[in-house]
Amino acid sequence: MFYMNMNAVMAMIGMIIILALTRWWPHNKRYLLLAFNLCFLLLFSKKLFLFYIVYTVINYICFLWLCYTKKWRKGGFIALIVLNVAAVSGIRLLGMEASEHPLFDAVIALTLIYNVLKVIDSHYFAYFFGKDAKAKITDYMNYILFVPTFTSGPILKFRDFMADTKKPYRVNADQVEEGIKRIILGLFKKLVIVTWMTDIFHHVQDQELYTQQSIFLMIWFYIMLFFDFSGYSDIAVGFGRLMGYTIPENFKKPFQSPTLTQFWRNWHATLGDWFRDHIFMFFSRQAPTRWMGAGLSILIMVLIGLWHGFGWIYFFYGLYHGIVIAIETLLGKSTVNKKKVSRAYFLGRCALTQAIVTVSVVVYSGSTDTVLKIYRGLLNWPF
Repeated sequence: MFYMNMNAVMAMIGMIIILALTRWWPHNKRYLLLAFNLCFLLLFSKKLFLFYIVYTVINYICFLWLCYTKKWRKGGFIALIVLNVAAVSGIRLLGMEASEHPLFDAVIALTLIYNVLKVIDSHYFAYFFGKDAKAKITDYMNYILFVPTFTSGPILKFRDFMADTKKPYRVNADQVEEGIKRIILGLFKKLVIVTWMTDIFHHVQDQELYTQQSIFLMIWFYIMLFFDFSGYSDIAVGFGRLMGYTIPENFKKPFQSPTLTQFWRNWHATLGDWFRDHIFMFFSRQAPTRWMGAGLSILIMVLIGLWHGFGWIYFFYGLYHGIVIAIETLLGKSTVNKKKVSRAYFLGRCALTQAIVTVSVVVYSGSTDTVLKIYRGLLNWPF
């Protein structure tokens, strides 16, 4: 979202230049970056700034408590997770009406959806590693408030971010060139391709829909969504790496995924990784059976659906993907090794996976009326 504002882009470019000029100072990534993150949020929205100061400090205190406490450890950990989930769920239930409340705005609702996942990751790390997980408040605030990934990810892992924080700022000429290319590519996707594709999508959608138009809209929206999401990720990766942090890739050739299980490891990869790390691995630490794996897959996908939005279309979207992944798990077909199967079989599985995704991805349009109109159009034969 910030990347659509030229002032925000110029501010980030300026911060990168300052970090490069002060690379002789081993703590420039800690203190200068924190000052930048705080000033950026303050200038963007005073409500956003105040909310995140309070939210981050409270969670940091809880994080330290988890690092050192020996009493009520498990109960406190569960309570912290529940409270953070309740906070984002409350805003989800309120929807955009939260923006009409004097204490909230739409940006808080948007950013909390991503940042609560980072907070929970830090609490997990503190709970399982105790004192070894401790971090300074400056580093913790930078982790939560890191501007390049603040509104839409990729979702950073606490351990990886802290490891990068301890490294001095080192960005060579090749990294600068690569980072700039990623930013330009992302901006081209967002400002040119997505804008053009959105106009065509709305033009077709406004017409009476028949089977062929609905199929076209599903495929068109899927490709448009890829350019939209991957474009934002390209920009975030470029700016983040130029600031000295290793931002994980969010899209890893998802169109070449031969199973839905592998698709979710390649599409919005950091989100799928987060749910696997914090739910699947937590409940299946003792060699899960296929049935347990299938059940957890359904739970995870339903949660991912609801994470995108509280509504029946998102619930059924997650349930649909969860059931397909569960079937793949039960049949032992979760992965396909490209080197061990024929090219025709591999491409056939990729095509099947893309078809499964295509018929459901239109729910991301955010409008139930649009989704239902497209699905009804499938049954509207032109003959």
